[in-house]
Amino acid sequence: MSNSDQKDDIFQTGGIFANRELLRVGHVPPLERVIGRDQEVNAVGQALGPATVGGPPETTIIYGKTGTGKSLVARCVSREAHKKADSNSVSFQHAYVDCSDYQTETKASREMARQLATNLDAETDIPRVGIAAADYRDITWDLLADFAVDSLVVILDEIDKLDDNNLLRSLSRACESGKVQAHVSAICISNKIEYRERLNERIDSSLQDNELVFDPYDAKQLRAILDNRTDAFEDGVLDSDVIPKVAALSAKEHGDARKAIDTLYEAGRLAEKEGSDIVSIDHVDDAVTRAEVNRFQKLVSGTTPHVKYILRSLALLTAEYPEQDAFRTHRIYKFYETLAEREGSDPLSEDRVYRLLKEQSFLGVTESNHTGGGQSEGSYLKHRLLRDPEIIVEALDASVTN
Repeated sequence: MSNSDQKDDIFQTGGIFANRELLRVGHVPPLERVIGRDQEVNAVGQALGPATVGGPPETTIIYGKTGTGKSLVARCVSREAHKKADSNSVSFQHAYVDCSDYQTETKASREMARQLATNLDAETDIPRVGIAAADYRDITWDLLADFAVDSLVVILDEIDKLDDNNLLRSLSRACESGKVQAHVSAICISNKIEYRERLNERIDSSLQDNELVFDPYDAKQLRAILDNRTDAFEDGVLDSDVIPKVAALSAKEHGDARKAIDTLYEAGRLAEKEGSDIVSIDHVDDAVTRAEVNRFQKLVSGTTPHVKYILRSLALLTAEYPEQDAFRTHRIYKFYETLAEREGSDPLSEDRVYRLLKEQSFLGVTESNHTGGGQSEGSYLKHRLLRDPEIIVEALDASVTN
């Protein structure tokens, strides 16, 4: 084989995926691929409907857990509203701002202006730094006027991550304050049902009473969503049990379509890496385990070595004594003490380990409960892992390696 052939071989993809983009996080599919959210699509469509004929769109607040289709519906329906408005010779524009990435008023205002300029193909200079949030909003208002935009809807995803409500206040009062002639509204998306309670009365009074709650998907809906993405794979590579298994696991664990799609994608990647001709349920099991390891690794990546010693101690005890549901602080401490000394570290006090275990319970890594030990022992605390010990150990090993 020539050197040229060897170089070509390193880019082979294994014949598993036909269009992997359909399974990537952030992909916004056509509206017809949005499954299990007909009522929600119609509700958002009704809120944006007036804008497609030149009227004012209604501000809407959408609540729901991660992966319930909130962002997907908002973006898909806004895109369809743009097309409908265009067919009516009306200029409807929308901008999407992920507030988890742009958490300050200034950064979010800049991203709004940048997206609007991109959508309009405007050659407007939008400085990265050096001007205030209000200046970025002025750029937005100028763009609306210069391009004769009739309506603008700003999608503020994870709006509860914004450090204040100034951007929403400005959007809700843009027309009233005389800043713009166009109709301006927002779609506010939050994982927190109590979000609106945080708003002051002045902002709250300017919002319409459009509130939607997106429930987690059930197994039937998740299966339909995954079935609708099978063309991401080459014909015949998916084992018939793969999608039912991913849907059932996802419905049981979280009802999160985003995680379900990602699990299916990771199963495909694992099959691709090992050179398999099919994606099997074994690949699904491996993908679920890999996702759990990655999530836990991120969770412990910023913790101290002693927290990792404590968690490893509890994981090894759990693996060694599977018949025991939980372990007392003192027993974990003695195991931790040996482990820390073996690693060349001076052990912390037992009281400090007790407090660190309680912190891990607060973070959802462990569960800690008081148990009555009878008259001779009194009450004491027992701790148990909320994940398989093998996953904990693998994640801790990976965090040390990295």
